[in-house]
Amino acid sequence: MPIVGLGTFRVENSDECKMSVKHAIENGYTHIDTAMVYENEEKVGEGIAEGLAATGKNRSDLFITSKLWLADYGRENVADAYETSLNKLGLDYLDLYLMHWPGTDEALMIDTWQGMEDLYKNDRVKNIGVSNFETAHFEALLAQVSIKPVINQVEFHPYLLQESLRRYLEVQNIHMESWSPLMNAQILEDDTVRNVATEVGKSPAQVIIRWNIEHGVVVIPKSVTPSRIEENLNVFDFQLTSAQIEKLDKLNEDRRIGPDPSEYSGH
Repeated sequence: MPIVGLGTFRVENSDECKMSVKHAIENGYTHIDTAMVYENEEKVGEGIAEGLAATGKNRSDLFITSKLWLADYGRENVADAYETSLNKLGLDYLDLYLMHWPGTDEALMIDTWQGMEDLYKNDRVKNIGVSNFETAHFEALLAQVSIKPVINQVEFHPYLLQESLRRYLEVQNIHMESWSPLMNAQILEDDTVRNVATEVGKSPAQVIIRWNIEHGVVVIPKSVTPSRIEENLNVFDFQLTSAQIEKLDKLNEDRRIGPDPSEYSGH
């Protein structure tokens, strides 16, 4: 799984979406993330098709993720929801399919995960994982199921360090992935972030993406601007010092921009 990908949250199902995905693939991205609830899978799929055609790459060169929405939870609903996403994307399979939120019904969460396991056991999907799960959700899930999620996609940025969750995932050998790593651009205005960017001669966004990488976290910054899409992937020619990483870590305020996963039911 490529450690940097293109996020498409809050990107409308428009030609702009299609062109941003195509541009990303043409400029070296091999990892694209979407979700049923983003309502943009059709245009993401068109962008994938056009990007592959333009570059001569194969579908197998890409890593594509989508997510199961809460309205489709329940073991018997998972396969249909998955097929719907595949049809919209114009793909035969996904590299990763995620439960988008744990929800507030523990029994339903476990039942739904069993539907995810069914997809995996039937060779319909390459990997299955979760998004926005807290330690308590994992404890409940892992006590009941046979296949462990490979990844947990969560909110993670210098204002929300998620230290205990990261430690837990490390022990469980579950990868962590960060959505909205740039906090809808809010974090880019932070003085500490800007100072580090000046020190390393990179943009604030590149510093935050690199900070994710240094923490071993897969990161999917969203952009529809061609120059920013390129900039966000151009993060492999520098490193942050341990002092710079520590400075950024110290910005933690346990501040979320998204809902609290322990209370969110999709409404």
